[in-house]
Amino acid sequence: MPFKPGPELKAAPFQRKGGALGPKTLNLKTEGKPPPPKGPSGYRIEDRIGVQAPAELIWEIVQDLPRWSEWNPTYPRAEGEIRIGNVLSMDLVLPGQDRQEIKPRILDWVPNEQLHWELRFLGGLIKTLRYIEITPLAESGCVVDNGEIFGGLMGPSLGKRMRGPVRRGFLAMNEALKARAEAEWAKRKG
Repeated sequence: MPFKPGPELKAAPFQRKGGALGPKTLNLKTEGKPPPPKGPSGYRIEDRIGVQAPAELIWEIVQDLPRWSEWNPTYPRAEGEIRIGNVLSMDLVLPGQDRQEIKPRILDWVPNEQLHWELRFLGGLIKTLRYIEITPLAESGCVVDNGEIFGGLMGPSLGKRMRGPVRRGFLAMNEALKARAEAEWAKRKG
């Protein structure tokens, strides 16, 4: 998942200048380059599934939010436009839980590859990063990663408490996405 690196920090006041600690050592591979960005921290829940359909077809299904009601048991209602910064309106249904309306904000999307959104609760004490990522393995075969990272001060404890229902919800969503994509691919091929 690509994430924007944090602000570039000036290291000059903290550099070693020799003396008791010795001279600053150089690494020819990384010298002059910023460190790689760190991914988000928190408690991760994820489900992965193989799908025998091209990434373009899987994306076609994922990006068509109004039709999620036809196949998606975890988000039986999804409205809005996939654009960075846009807020979607969705219903979330996890096994054993009541239906909940959520309003996630789109963080990032890349056609045929990924969709990321975030939710914030309790003034940012709970932050979640939700992702659907498609990785092609062959011309007509992909792996779909469907997950969420629970961050913020209280997010990891919520993630641990909700692990079972969230994992089962992602599993149900992945199986439904697989069934829909493979059925559509079979129709288009034959």
